[in-house]
Amino acid sequence: MDTERPGPGVRERIGRSLFSRVAGPSGPENRARIHQTPGPRWFGPERPVRRVHGDASMFIGGLRALLLQSLHPLAMAAVAGHSGYRGDPWGRLQRTSTFLAVTTFGTAVHAQEAVDRVRAVHESVRGLAPSGEPYHAADPHLLCWVHIAEVDSFLWAHQRYGQRPLDGAECDGYIDDMATVARALGVPDPPRDRAGLAARIAAYRPELRGTRQAREAARFILLRPPLPWPARPPYAVLAANAVAGLPPWAREPLRLPRAPGVEEVCVRPAGKALTRTIRWAMTPPPAPAGP
Repeated sequence: MDTERPGPGVRERIGRSLFSRVAGPSGPENRARIHQTPGPRWFGPERPVRRVHGDASMFIGGLRALLLQSLHPLAMAAVAGHSGYRGDPWGRLQRTSTFLAVTTFGTAVHAQEAVDRVRAVHESVRGLAPSGEPYHAADPHLLCWVHIAEVDSFLWAHQRYGQRPLDGAECDGYIDDMATVARALGVPDPPRDRAGLAARIAAYRPELRGTRQAREAARFILLRPPLPWPARPPYAVLAANAVAGLPPWAREPLRLPRAPGVEEVCVRPAGKALTRTIRWAMTPPPAPAGP
């Protein structure tokens, strides 16, 4: 008897539970529509964006992106005031994951429809940050920060935890793929390669601060996720790896500790093992061979 892997029933249950968390009650219907509708796509099957966004490393990359995005006080004020991340965090996650899936894998028509819906929401999101500064979610400058924080985080996580890391040209190709989505959302000049991405992040750094709202969001994301107790230990592994992936200039304003020895010896190996498990659970087992 093979005791190295749980049986297919366990695999199916874990995969179904993870998928329902990420995709929501409409997940199966959306998945069928995204992958089975015929028509041209923004990205062909060979494009790097498909490899990155289809990998389990996105669980870690998504948490890192949220922490990094929170450092812009106006972007964070918009999230705190309008996103409902405390009252409905899973709904926000499900809407984000569906948007990424549609724009990455869906038809060009469905991708544009998804972008149009997001742009309409952004137009209505306005207000004042605690500092008194006005914000507007459709501001191309804020949209660009949200975009580059996601791209940097998704790519970093894939290169560290992905099943098939990208080579240099593919990394630039991923950033270029994501620029297509950014331009559709209203970012006029998104970075197209690694050098451009690094330069753009550096240009934003003088605007970034660890505001009270940002630190509260980090505590909520890392310490108080609305999860049943059995799910909290694996979530803690994902969260610890997301924190470990932040550069020091991003950790310090959020008051997140650093433990270099523990991170290298314990956190990163645990993150790799958990990512492999998630990938295994969410990948359908091969069909049995015929007679």
